[in-house]
Amino acid sequence: MAHQTPEVNEPLVRALIAEQFPQWAGLSVKAVSEGGWDNRTFLVGSELLARLPSGADYEPQVHREQRWLPHLRALLPLEIPEPLALGQPGHGFPWVWSVYRWIPGATSSSSPPTDKRQFAVDLAAFLSALHRVPAEDGPAPGEENFFRGGDLVVYDQQFQQAVASTASKVDTAAALAVWKAALASSWSGPPVWVHGDISLGNLLVRQGRLAAVIDFGQLCAGDPACDLAIAWTYFRGEDRNTFLHRLAVDPGTQARGCAWALWKAVIVAAGLAQTNAGEGQVAWQTIDEILASQRRAEA
Repeated sequence: MAHQTPEVNEPLVRALIAEQFPQWAGLSVKAVSEGGWDNRTFLVGSELLARLPSGADYEPQVHREQRWLPHLRALLPLEIPEPLALGQPGHGFPWVWSVYRWIPGATSSSSPPTDKRQFAVDLAAFLSALHRVPAEDGPAPGEENFFRGGDLVVYDQQFQQAVASTASKVDTAAALAVWKAALASSWSGPPVWVHGDISLGNLLVRQGRLAAVIDFGQLCAGDPACDLAIAWTYFRGEDRNTFLHRLAVDPGTQARGCAWALWKAVIVAAGLAQTNAGEGQVAWQTIDEILASQRRAEA
């Protein structure tokens, strides 16, 4: 008979730490409200963070961060997570987990940057540095990271289904044109490091400026296009132009980045992805923005 996975809460984390890391056993444990879908996150004392995967699909991300973040930290212009310990299953919790050094700051979704253009400049500088780090030995895109950094064609059937199910609200012809243009291009350079989930919840702000990038569970070596999706989910007008200009990517990569943003927005709008009310609103805004741009381009 299969055992039910226990609720991931403060008592469980305290028990795991006390058993596996007695040096931290006396520290307080407090759940972090913005823990995300893939992990449950807890502040341990004032300087540590425990992250436990929320399902079996997310356990490989723990190993990925443990393996590659120490290598990347010294090569990037902003802070990224620093793994301090690898936790093992215990007390009914079936997966490995991590302890990191706490990075102070608030997510840019809860504490918007004071200057969006500067935010675009800083984020582009970070991604440019990440994409320049040699990635020959990096993990390839695949099921473990939901094919981020891979070929968009993997999601073609899902995208077509989502567009069809939202046809009463979405300009189907414009959506399919964006998608078709993206699938007609491909990354021709060597694989580069790809974060895989550049979103406001993974960008930390201090004193109004971008200070850190977190949650590298979908890290891989591949096509950087998916890291551009925030150009359409968040930036608008000149701020978007600044971001894309600073990244200096080719038109095909921009087209694929736009399609990654549209894919995620459409599957959220179609109810094919787990989400919350705030993400649903952003999804519709993203769809409207991208498809309006497509119609202007066709005019």
